[in-house]
Amino acid sequence: MEMLSENKWLWLVLIVYFLSVSFYSAALTCTDKRLARDGGRRIPEKKLFGAALLGGAAAMYITMRIIRHKTLHKRFMIGLPLIIFVQTVLVCFILIMFVI
Repeated sequence: MEMLSENKWLWLVLIVYFLSVSFYSAALTCTDKRLARDGGRRIPEKKLFGAALLGGAAAMYITMRIIRHKTLHKRFMIGLPLIIFVQTVLVCFILIMFVI
């Protein structure tokens, strides 16, 4: 627990970062859904997956399920949970190695 209090600014920055990336990922997903509905120019899948890889995979997956966007695309319905799994394993590994 000492490590947590010593690095409180680091934890605050990480929380703000992941909240920001999650909000951005959800907003991208909603924007792409609106563009798809209105016939506009879509957001490239590379950009969507880029936001997911930066830490927004969980928010993007939840948003896609809620607004029913890209739920028939195996690339997203398999890829996003896989990214979430890998990111979770990495975070657990980092916590075990450096915090606990």
